[in-house]
Amino acid sequence: MPIFRKPEGVEAMPSRAKKREIPEGIWTKCPGCGEVLFNKELEANQMVCPKCGHHLTISARARLAAFCDPDSFEEMDAGLESVDVLGFTGVTSYPNRIKTYQEKTGLKDAVVSGMGKLEGMAVSLAVMDFAFLGGSMGAVVGEKITRAIERATEKKCPVIVFSASGGARMYEGMFSLMQLAKTSGALAKHGERRLPFISVLTNPTMAGVMASYASLGDLIVAEPKAMIGFAGARVIKETTQQDLPKGFQTAEFLLEHGLIDQIIDRRELRKKLAMLLGYMRER
Repeated sequence: MPIFRKPEGVEAMPSRAKKREIPEGIWTKCPGCGEVLFNKELEANQMVCPKCGHHLTISARARLAAFCDPDSFEEMDAGLESVDVLGFTGVTSYPNRIKTYQEKTGLKDAVVSGMGKLEGMAVSLAVMDFAFLGGSMGAVVGEKITRAIERATEKKCPVIVFSASGGARMYEGMFSLMQLAKTSGALAKHGERRLPFISVLTNPTMAGVMASYASLGDLIVAEPKAMIGFAGARVIKETTQQDLPKGFQTAEFLLEHGLIDQIIDRRELRKKLAMLLGYMRER
């Protein structure tokens, strides 16, 4: 028998306060410092945390909008789409995966290319988007980047490629690996004309992409703390049976060892690359 009785007309207090529901897509937690950021402010800051400077993933179109002179970018080769040339079969078919990522990102494939202007200078651009199948390089990605390079050669202007990729696309086998030679060959011809190529490495730039055009820039710059390399650290450690140095495969480690030329904050890229291109065009 209870000692105290509940007064009539008084309802029991709920055991737990009702959780406040926060709609999705409004806030993002910074992976660097844990700060909860308002998405609109984060987007206005080019997806860079204003508290700690951590560079979050940015879409290709958002990057182009921030990098090029207003309304100057003209997309080209937008209609190119990947085909299942090998008849790849697995848990999910290749055509279905392509369709899923097209709907998710609004892109046809993992790169957006075309002509734009940077401080009034005509520039051929190719910007990879990691959100599309990990930025993997298949025949379409290689073709669009090759055309961007050849377009720059024809127009006698610089080419800038922003890389963000896990490497070659396994669904296309040897056809994806052929893009390493094709893009590198186009850059060789571009270099023969003494025309500038700037390679911008973002997080991550790995495997076949790093083993080809991404490492061939006249100037190679990277965003802070970007992961850059060929094989993953775990694979290298297991193969060599050696402990890897602290910070291995980060932009800072590569800069210290002379493998890249500069680390530039995303918010400063437009201004600094325009200045550097001015120097390169005068050579």
